[in-house]
Amino acid sequence: MRDRLQLRMPTGITSLDPLLDGGVPPGTVVLLLGEHGAGNVEFVQTSIMHLAILKRSGKAGKHLLLPDRIVYVTLTRMREDILREMALSFNPDLYTELKEEIVFHDLSELYFDASIVPPDWYGEGSSIERLQKKQRRDSGEILAELTRVLGGSPNNSLIVMDSLTDIAPPLARSPRWHAFIAFLRGLQQVAKRRNITIYLSLTSGILNRSEEIEIAECVDATLLFRWEDTGAQRRQRVMHFEKFRGVMPRLEDKDLVKFAAKISAAEGFEVQNIRVVV
Repeated sequence: MRDRLQLRMPTGITSLDPLLDGGVPPGTVVLLLGEHGAGNVEFVQTSIMHLAILKRSGKAGKHLLLPDRIVYVTLTRMREDILREMALSFNPDLYTELKEEIVFHDLSELYFDASIVPPDWYGEGSSIERLQKKQRRDSGEILAELTRVLGGSPNNSLIVMDSLTDIAPPLARSPRWHAFIAFLRGLQQVAKRRNITIYLSLTSGILNRSEEIEIAECVDATLLFRWEDTGAQRRQRVMHFEKFRGVMPRLEDKDLVKFAAKISAAEGFEVQNIRVVV
């Protein structure tokens, strides 16, 4: 039992994992709540980029558990667009490796089918083929499709859901909000049962604060990414652990709660200058 409790899934962020005793406990649902451009997107990209490299090398230290599969669920962006962005931002040589190690589920057709966007902007095939494809979907309901995709992912996976910002705002203004919160709570349950680690990305300031808190109550860890003024008309990215069940007491004991962060082409997202919250 003790050995199992010591298991960690690396984030792949080399400046962060040693502070977390190797990474996050498997089965953790992590909310990455960030101001625009503050680093939550780069956190995800850096994590899956380095985990793909680790999986290829097959090297993992004691008590470290690499994900059997990395699953990326996108609602509004194409797979090739995401891969190209990561390759251009960090290392073009990684493109093939990322392409082979990451399983993409592109739900953009389902998302855009419910909008006024013309089908030829985002889909392929004839009008008849697209109509047949649309009719085969389970009621065209995006939460149901997400449930199907996530339910089909294997145990001990890392799942990236990019991003809640695409679906939460319209649901917050409808009776479906309760169903959305129930979906997130169910996600937390299945993550524990099946040892699945999940990243949920959300841009802050789009929902109201009470809705953000309601979402945060459905997850195990909340990481805040924001900009902080440092004087002389300069701003610094900051990452802050707001909640981390089972880990937060040890972080606070070591005064490891708030970090300055930077993004580089060589390493991606990095934490530095560990700072105490006062």
